[in-house]
Amino acid sequence: MKNPYPEKKKHRLAILIDGDNAQPSLIVKLMAEAGKYGQITIRRIYGDWTTPQMNGWKDCLNNHAIQPIQQFRYTIGKNATDSALIIDAMDLLHSGLVDGFCIVSSDSDYTRLATRIREAGIFVMGIGQRKTPKPFVNACNIFIFTENLVDNIEEKEIAEAGKSPENGSGSRPNPIPLLKEAFSMAADEDGWAHLGAIGVNLRQLDPSFDPRTFGYGQLLQLIKAQKDLFTIRKEDDKGPSAVYVKRASSKRRSSRKQVVQQTGD
Repeated sequence: MKNPYPEKKKHRLAILIDGDNAQPSLIVKLMAEAGKYGQITIRRIYGDWTTPQMNGWKDCLNNHAIQPIQQFRYTIGKNATDSALIIDAMDLLHSGLVDGFCIVSSDSDYTRLATRIREAGIFVMGIGQRKTPKPFVNACNIFIFTENLVDNIEEKEIAEAGKSPENGSGSRPNPIPLLKEAFSMAADEDGWAHLGAIGVNLRQLDPSFDPRTFGYGQLLQLIKAQKDLFTIRKEDDKGPSAVYVKRASSKRRSSRKQVVQQTGD
């Protein structure tokens, strides 16, 4: 079976950072994450550089070749940074210099911008905190939570992340409903679904879907943890990306439930 999902296209990206809504300590991880989806050709950060809160950014700008854009606050309590970033983004959209955008912010004010970029058929990703309003998250093709970029996941949390509601849920959200829906969208007549297709569908269902949210570095690791739900097949002769997933038989799921019940007794 030919792999219908080859390596994802690499975009020419413009990364636009809202300095009022981003963390300078994560700049390396932000750049690395955006770099997974394309070559970053334009790097800009917006803010009022006369204010003390922007001091944390000054040390890292030269090291990462990020161009600071000055935007004074015309009125106290109002954020003019949003408007400056949006205007620049629209200029870049029509310039043809890039075919992808990465907007770094947790502010819902960029929802319409992300929507407009997608309407033009241009790739747009967002990076922000988990508190980012859902409209902005869903307006992007891909949205990455900054909490997933911090290497502080404890082993105990990873173990609990794979638990289903039947086994008891941890503090992390339950991935099973999304996995089931994405699988059903990707499955062929034989009941097998290519792993890449499942990943694409997961992003369509929820642009913020990320295996790291559940304590796993890769989608394959997350699916492997759901042994009672999915079976995995690898076709090594067709390359490392030839991985297929199938729903486990009802007999296997029922036998597993019986084991769990007996253990509980």
